[in-house]
Amino acid sequence: MTSCNDPACAKKVELLNSECRCVSLDRHALRDELLALNDLNLFRMLTEERPYLFAESAVFVDESCLRRQWEIIAALEKVIDLPAYQQRVLAYAPETALFTPKARGVFLGYDFHIGPNGPQLIEINTNAGGALVNAILARAQVTCCEQAGDRRPGQLPGMELKQSLEQVFTDMFLEEWRQERGEQALKTVAIVDEQPAEQYMYPEFLLFEKLFERHGIEAVICDPSELTFINGKLLYRELHIDLVYNRLTDFGLEEIASQALRNAYLGNAVVVTPYPRNHALYADKRNLAVLTDAAVLEEIGVDAATREILLSGIAQTVVVREQDGEKLWSDRKRLFFKPAKGFGSKAAYRGDKLTRRVFGEILQGDYVAQQWVAPSERHLEVDDAVMGFKLDLRNYVYNGQVQLVSARLYQGQTTNFRTPGGGFAQVVVVDPAG
Repeated sequence: MTSCNDPACAKKVELLNSECRCVSLDRHALRDELLALNDLNLFRMLTEERPYLFAESAVFVDESCLRRQWEIIAALEKVIDLPAYQQRVLAYAPETALFTPKARGVFLGYDFHIGPNGPQLIEINTNAGGALVNAILARAQVTCCEQAGDRRPGQLPGMELKQSLEQVFTDMFLEEWRQERGEQALKTVAIVDEQPAEQYMYPEFLLFEKLFERHGIEAVICDPSELTFINGKLLYRELHIDLVYNRLTDFGLEEIASQALRNAYLGNAVVVTPYPRNHALYADKRNLAVLTDAAVLEEIGVDAATREILLSGIAQTVVVREQDGEKLWSDRKRLFFKPAKGFGSKAAYRGDKLTRRVFGEILQGDYVAQQWVAPSERHLEVDDAVMGFKLDLRNYVYNGQVQLVSARLYQGQTTNFRTPGGGFAQVVVVDPAG
């Protein structure tokens, strides 16, 4: 990894990511954490059925590099709050994004690659998964080697928690509810995704269900098609739903299956978090073209210092237009193409792998082209062989505050949790004074 401003620390971080073979995950502690949930089926899903969800080793990050990410996040939050920015991006948003709740939206995910010039934001997600899984992973860590210092994996500078991450997340949902409903009691939550039991992160839905129930809140997990909107109430079977924890990738609630949820949301009959306006303001990838256009930033009233942070801290992005096809094709080897409303790796392409046929489909689709920022690497020993893993860093953010930072280790083009030795990894922040 590359430091932002401390060459000596950067060299140390690079060396640790390359040569440290320590196993920081305490499997016995992880087993105890999972067995304490008193659910053998959930235990099996998190261990046997998804063996590469948890990486066994940590990732090293220079403290100044991490703080630079937080600076970029703060700059983004500042710009996204500007009325002129909102007016610009809402012009191409779905109708549901025009509805403005009081809630802030849970679990924003700011994803970074670390390039030669420091961290580069590659995308923002509005229903970022993995936070609760990482809360468990963080408690099952041991300190690394002497060269890494005495910080435990997952311990972030200046963010020593006085309570568990589970409590932080619970308080976040309660705050969302309070913003919308004041002092009324939150009684029921629906965790909603399309065919939830088929999702790779289904175990996390079960963890949230248990978390809500431990706090006296009845919780269910369901497909949006299982919800009905009758007499001003959103129902799951006969249960009146107060709040929906939205894990759908139907970001605008536009599909037929989401109709009941959409109508209840627009009728203010249920609190939904995150919600369509969140996605429209933060996660539509066309927004990154706005946020990396110096002229547009100046036009909407962004000050010079904030413009510099964004232009140097976000991977340069442009909206794909058919009339720019020849230039984009000639530049393709340094570009990554993503659908504007996409998520994860669905229909995303590295430019150097493109065929003319696929490129033609991209020109006809709704895509952005982003400057390719190669992910940094972590080298680990797996089955007696040293293997290189790509990595990205995810900052989980609520109301402008970073709650958690984790890494994802993978091979291939995307973070697919299918690589032996890969998965979610905790972060060891290397102190430049150490």
